[in-house]
Amino acid sequence: MTKQNVLVMCSANSCRSQMAEAFLRKYGGERFNVYSAGLVPAGVHPLTIQVMDEVGIDIRNQRSKSVSEYLGRVEFAYVIFVCSQAEKHCPRLYPGVPAQISWPFEDPVAFDGTPEQRLEKFREVRDMICRRVREWLAVMGPSA
Repeated sequence: MTKQNVLVMCSANSCRSQMAEAFLRKYGGERFNVYSAGLVPAGVHPLTIQVMDEVGIDIRNQRSKSVSEYLGRVEFAYVIFVCSQAEKHCPRLYPGVPAQISWPFEDPVAFDGTPEQRLEKFREVRDMICRRVREWLAVMGPSA
């Protein structure tokens, strides 16, 4: 079976898309080649690394990437938008992609609160992304 390429898009590729990339690799890596990118990469947020560590996934080797790294170089079967900002700007970048999927999640980086509240927001978003990834993989079936 040939693996299909999946791109997870976000505005900064610092949090939500990094989480989704890691979960897709963990739960669907035998079926998909998984990439993530942002419109304006901002580096992987430290709280993203921390909350992924909490669920046993080390993303220290992941890096924040620009969508321009993939344009014209990689063909994607799926582009998953995890924020509305990226979705607004990228449909014209990937007009030939058979499946463009919208999973807009709240941006925990933008959440304003105490350090404990911010950490809890990152956990909340992480858990929502994990559930959504697992649901999607279940719908895709074992031979996607």
